[in-house]
Amino acid sequence: MALIERVQSILLRPKQTWPVIAAEGGDTASIYTGYLAILAAIPALAGFIGMTVFGIGGLGVTIRTPILAGLVQMVVSYLLSLAMLYVMALIVNVLAPTFGGTKNQLQALKLIAYASTAAMVGGIFYLLPVLGILVLIAALYSIYLFYTGVAVMMRCPPEKAGAYTAVVVVCAVIAGIVLAAVMYLISPTARMGAPGVVGIPGAPADVTIKGPDGATVTINSSAMGEMAKRMEEAGKRMESAQKSGDSQAAGKAMSEMLGAMTGGNAAPIAAADLKAMLPESIGDMARSGYEASGGQAMGVAGSSAKASYGAGERRIELSITDTGGLAGLAAMAGWANLTMDKETDGKIEKVYKDGARTVREEYRKDGSRGELTVILANGVIVEAEGRKVDMATLKQVVAGVDLGRIEALKRAAK
Repeated sequence: MALIERVQSILLRPKQTWPVIAAEGGDTASIYTGYLAILAAIPALAGFIGMTVFGIGGLGVTIRTPILAGLVQMVVSYLLSLAMLYVMALIVNVLAPTFGGTKNQLQALKLIAYASTAAMVGGIFYLLPVLGILVLIAALYSIYLFYTGVAVMMRCPPEKAGAYTAVVVVCAVIAGIVLAAVMYLISPTARMGAPGVVGIPGAPADVTIKGPDGATVTINSSAMGEMAKRMEEAGKRMESAQKSGDSQAAGKAMSEMLGAMTGGNAAPIAAADLKAMLPESIGDMARSGYEASGGQAMGVAGSSAKASYGAGERRIELSITDTGGLAGLAAMAGWANLTMDKETDGKIEKVYKDGARTVREEYRKDGSRGELTVILANGVIVEAEGRKVDMATLKQVVAGVDLGRIEALKRAAK
């Protein structure tokens, strides 16, 4: 059954759908590659956009996750959520005899996978952090889905389905606390929540969501459908490698799947090349230090170069970052058309498109502080942060880096 049809049937007709699921075959790899790997991307991607673009806050203060940190959180939360789903399936299977059911690991995984549909699809509300309560409501509906399916999938007496569900929910809460703790170790901002959006084949071509502060994001679902297709192809290769016993090929296929979710498997531009594009000086501000680095973590490679400039009280931090074509970046520069125009007594924030580039400005009217971020068409991020420097100067600084030349750089395939 097509993914979109299964999502609709389990959400709208769960009691009729569970017997169909129970009778289906399949294996762990097919459930992950054909369903979980796609839907689990929804809260991960939504959270990235929600916390890096819209942010969360109150009383005139908005907190946003830095883009690079947001990318790391997106990938880590995605992988950890997939792992936690498998752990929960193991728990469900172990508990089956306690409630008069029959142990069956595949059925337990299917139960967890399809019962989690509401929570994963509900992750779309993470796009606007202020709507986080709706994610909780979606999670509660997933509990109901589990309750309607546990007797069918694990063959326990219907009168014990409630107790079985309650125990599993407690285990899920504990697992969630552990997951949150892991995310906290990565970045404290991960606790603030996140939302995301993923297009599914058959969905409308474009979806536009407006935030309470005037921010707007337009998502091209067909582009996200292409992402799902690439993930499915990589999943088939992984399944074939697993059946052949080739662990190296299976690992490569898993990396390809992650690459499909994140937008590609290109190697990042060399850190030395990025460093060469940082100027020796900016006007009368001499370069006081620089740093260039590159590496790989959890299958995601990246490189960056940054430098500090100063004269008197004026300071500028200029950085160029490449994450090897991550979809989070491609999304920001391509499929997501982000706009924002917000003004308070002391600060102005703007997000707008400049051709194929996405530009974000944030600065205080008194000129005490400003930030300018440009996400280029190829996903490279150029950022300038200034103190005692106005926005016009920051724009000149970023333009002087030769953005066209950076966009023309080619990445080598991994």
